[in-house]
Amino acid sequence: MRALAEKDVRASFINCSKGEAKRLAVPRDLGERPWDDLDFLGWRDPGAPDRSYLVTDHDGRLTGVALRFQAARSGFFQRSLCALCLTAHPRGGVSLMTARKAGAAGRQGDSVGLYMCTDLACSLYLRGKKVPQGGTRIEESLTLEEQAARTLGNLSGFLAKVAG
Repeated sequence: MRALAEKDVRASFINCSKGEAKRLAVPRDLGERPWDDLDFLGWRDPGAPDRSYLVTDHDGRLTGVALRFQAARSGFFQRSLCALCLTAHPRGGVSLMTARKAGAAGRQGDSVGLYMCTDLACSLYLRGKKVPQGGTRIEESLTLEEQAARTLGNLSGFLAKVAG
């Protein structure tokens, strides 16, 4: 993924208002991110523990989505395999991320969800740059490029549902 500037990140969001995009917490370390290792930019909002954001190239344009999730609670089943990158995590490492749909459907409360790495570090797990605590990466015969393409394909399907 190419390096992104804060203004580009804010302008990319499809499922929130311009005012909401202006107020969301964009990472201050954009210049220090390992862009060559990222298939998408994902981060959690340090001021809102139930919010995350994801930005990637989708359908030829930079696309950002605001996500909400609920932290794992004791006694409830928690899925442990990320549907994007297929990394297995212990309890709490994967969360159901929900995104309000873009446009009128989202304003009426429609949303879509997908189980994702809670820290949205899928790209780093794929490349072995980050290791899930107590979890594992499934050993595959696919090349790194094929795994990255599959991850982006899974993400593209999710974004298509968000975009409506």
